[in-house]
Amino acid sequence: MKKYVRPMFGIALLFFPIMAFSEPGIPAFTVETDAAGNQDYTLTMQILLLMTGLTLLPAALIAMTSFLRIVVVLALLRQALGTQQTPSNQILVGLALFLTLFIMSPVLDKIYDDAVSPYLEEQVKFKEAIDIAKVPVHQFMIQQTRSDDLGMFAEMADIQLTDPESVPFKVLIPAYMTSELKTAFQIGFMIFIPFLIIDLVVATLLMSMGMMMLSPMIISLPFKIMLFVLIDGWALIMGTLANSFVVAGGSI
Repeated sequence: MKKYVRPMFGIALLFFPIMAFSEPGIPAFTVETDAAGNQDYTLTMQILLLMTGLTLLPAALIAMTSFLRIVVVLALLRQALGTQQTPSNQILVGLALFLTLFIMSPVLDKIYDDAVSPYLEEQVKFKEAIDIAKVPVHQFMIQQTRSDDLGMFAEMADIQLTDPESVPFKVLIPAYMTSELKTAFQIGFMIFIPFLIIDLVVATLLMSMGMMMLSPMIISLPFKIMLFVLIDGWALIMGTLANSFVVAGGSI
């Protein structure tokens, strides 16, 4: 083993002067200051921030868009129907994702027109583009959030709320998620009522006929599916979810 270590050590010593006097690499973080005193980050730092933002994209999708309300309502609908894993989780997530894109399209268009497009054309700095992009997202979230939820989290954070535009995201995001869960469960309760009535009627009929060993779910499931199809349930659910959001001063 020793006869191989010494030659390798000698080869490494040959390259040591080259590595010692080589040029330094690309700086990972530099800040540029213009004549007005505004600071901007280099392209390397911007790429680092972009890659970090992409890792947080799933969390932002759940916490700052309409995805949370939609996926909870769809999960409660599947439970009310009693169809076990049909539709599957992948289908429900896909429906929630594309309905979220449909609902959030006015917000995304405004972000692109006001922040992304000017930044790509080098009309605004990176930090200024971020500040512009936060405004429509903040406006969308504040329109869906209940005032009592905002007040609760603002009180816990010891922050005085003067106007809706001044609410920080650290208070707005948990308040928004709490409000979305409340709204989703309210919609789910209304969905459960007709299917619960069918289950009660079927269970009562089976008990009156002395068929107590037969599960009511087996008999009520076809009737619930038939009712849901006859009233065009999927269109009603999707339309109700889309119209339950307020974007840019009005419903979708």
